[in-house]
Amino acid sequence: MPYFPAEWHPQAFVQLTWPHPDTDWAPMMDEVVECYRCMSREIALREPLLIVAQNPDEASSQLADIIATSPHPIQIIPCPTNDTWARDHAFITLLDGKRRRLLDYQFNGWGMKFAANLDNQINRTIFPQLRQQLGDADYQSCLDFVFEGGSIESDGQGTLLTTASCLLAANRNDTLTPQQIEQRLLSDLHAQRLLWLHHGHLLGDDTDGHIDTLARFCPDDTIAYVQCTDAHDPHYDALRQMETELQSFRTLEGRPYRLVALPMPDAIFDDEGLRLPATYANFLVVNGAVLYPTYRQAANDRQAHQQLQLAFPHHDIVGIDCSVLIRQHGSLHCCTMQYPA
Repeated sequence: MPYFPAEWHPQAFVQLTWPHPDTDWAPMMDEVVECYRCMSREIALREPLLIVAQNPDEASSQLADIIATSPHPIQIIPCPTNDTWARDHAFITLLDGKRRRLLDYQFNGWGMKFAANLDNQINRTIFPQLRQQLGDADYQSCLDFVFEGGSIESDGQGTLLTTASCLLAANRNDTLTPQQIEQRLLSDLHAQRLLWLHHGHLLGDDTDGHIDTLARFCPDDTIAYVQCTDAHDPHYDALRQMETELQSFRTLEGRPYRLVALPMPDAIFDDEGLRLPATYANFLVVNGAVLYPTYRQAANDRQAHQQLQLAFPHHDIVGIDCSVLIRQHGSLHCCTMQYPA
């Protein structure tokens, strides 16, 4: 029976989609390339890395020293791209016995907010090379349904976690009822149930509340989530209500989840004074480690490290400076997509 593995399932490789000057990264290319180099180095220390690049020669040059010393292969596949948010345009992978089933959903720029015509074609473009690399992958077209990887969490045991603000947002699947959307996801992802969060948001979030900015499944029936303790923060009420919802959730066996609270980063603003959606929930699990975003806030970064170590006691916890990523309203998990082994 196919199933949607948890992120901490052993991985075959991680995908990045490389920044280039025709993206919104143009004014900060040097900074974002250095951030992507840091992500690449930490991933490739632990498992193979796949990079989708509009300018493969340039990406190869920017990664030359890391490629030369990496203990795992780094493969670069040429492909036109609009942007770099692999979490939302990459395949979602199910395991079916010894085969992988790669699900290709429609990506429409988070409700037609941004151009996605090229990103929506990446999966079909790179699949022949992925299949050659994986050797056991089947392509499944799901292009009649708008869906992003950052909007869903799986515990690998039949339970999914998502947010109503995103999955039920206009300009995604507004011709379907909430019940039809839930049934579609349960059917596609071969899950037993879907837990909905109806509260929680981050100012400046273009995704309408992706779950990977708010609450994440972790091993042993644990959920790590963003907690706001400042009653004067505009997020306070919504995140307290989200916390109450999480406290009400039960596992399939009827037990409450173990909840691990992550700190709220101090407010970060763009050049126009608008708040950016910084969050420590946007971490990536790789083989043997959790890579988490830091924001040059020593106390908060350290507390996030400590809390993630509680959630993942058998993983190394590795911080990566994502100050540049948040300037484009995303963070570490948004840039990556894992493929299970």
